[in-house]
Amino acid sequence: MTRSRLAPGAGIVTVPGAAPVLRTSEGEFLRIDTGGVTGEALVRRLVGEEAPDEHPQSAELARLVEAFETGGHAVSAPPRAPLAGRTVHVLGDPLLAGPVARCAGAEGAEVQPITPDKVAELVRATPDHRTEGRLAVVWCLDSPVPEGLWDAADRLPGRRIAWLRCHREGSHVWTEPLAAAAGDVTSRHVRLRRLAATPAHRELAAYWAGHRTPDTGPHPTAASAALIAALLTADLIAWAEAEAEAEAEAEGVGGVGRQSAGLPARRRLRRIDLRDLTFTEHPVLPVPDVAPLPAPAPAGTRSRSDTAGARP
Repeated sequence: MTRSRLAPGAGIVTVPGAAPVLRTSEGEFLRIDTGGVTGEALVRRLVGEEAPDEHPQSAELARLVEAFETGGHAVSAPPRAPLAGRTVHVLGDPLLAGPVARCAGAEGAEVQPITPDKVAELVRATPDHRTEGRLAVVWCLDSPVPEGLWDAADRLPGRRIAWLRCHREGSHVWTEPLAAAAGDVTSRHVRLRRLAATPAHRELAAYWAGHRTPDTGPHPTAASAALIAALLTADLIAWAEAEAEAEAEAEGVGGVGRQSAGLPARRRLRRIDLRDLTFTEHPVLPVPDVAPLPAPAPAGTRSRSDTAGARP
């Protein structure tokens, strides 16, 4: 018989002369009403020191353990790694792509290298519903993004393939929001938003287009690359948890997802300063498509609105 144990991060604190207290995985302290169960019996049961056949479990202890399970403070099986069952394709400059691949693999993902041509093939491939919400592409650049490089990859979210990316501009690395579905923020949206947010939009556009002096760095160090990889992996975990929550709801199984204290991963643009390893977060929204401007009327003609007030 599978027996529940304390969930990872949770613990029971035994206060001398007082009832035991639960310290949740979020760091809160909750008093435990043990009823007729001794604190020692509860601890032994939840840390696995009690043998299953040591003595019959009382109904009151069973109800107490069930309350721990309902609150998410006890689990009957060890949790899976957060990226287990997900495939993460990684490409780009090894200085950044290498740490991302290692971090994603450590969290349970099946990490596979990929090329830009293969990314384009993913966009053109026939949709496979078995892999929807289970594939991600992470592209890391130690430079500004060349014009058009990410155009094909921007179509990945429309195929239900997660799309995550970062690039460096001088002493700053930008990690862009993870896009996982049609309508999410793409690299094109980020460019448009950044151009709209600065009075130096002409200069920024020229910088991106390559009209700049040779790059002088600084390049990511082992420490800054580890920080960037950790932040990108956190975005992948948030994506995997959201997909798992959606799958559970579709199957009629309730669940409680973790709530981030900051901006949602799919609306969060980060700027990381390589000089002091600090970063800031900025909200960014998709840019809606707009209708094209009407074609100019032929010379010598007027539109209806032009003649609406004209005399006969």
